[in-house]
Amino acid sequence: MKSTLIALLAVAALPAMAADGMALAQSKNCLACHAVDKKLVGPAYKDVAAKYAGQKDAAAKLADKIMKGGSGVWGPVPMPANTQVNAAEAKQLAEWVLSQK
Repeated sequence: MKSTLIALLAVAALPAMAADGMALAQSKNCLACHAVDKKLVGPAYKDVAAKYAGQKDAAAKLADKIMKGGSGVWGPVPMPANTQVNAAEAKQLAEWVLSQK
């Protein structure tokens, strides 16, 4: 019973998480280079979610890349460090990206 209630609460929170994640991505200028469903300068968030699906440490790995930047995973264009994003925001963004299907 308790696990069913927790699962129902988690499902109910998904629309709010999606809206919050998109709003945070917009406010941190992530959407200048990324889109949910198509490649821009960087990969589509749906492609990122698919690549990291099932990896236990994916959210932590992506949060680190969001803050520090990265290169070579998605092609020759590097992603710059996002110094305006703190650790909590990076975690929220990473979890939101991984929720894209």
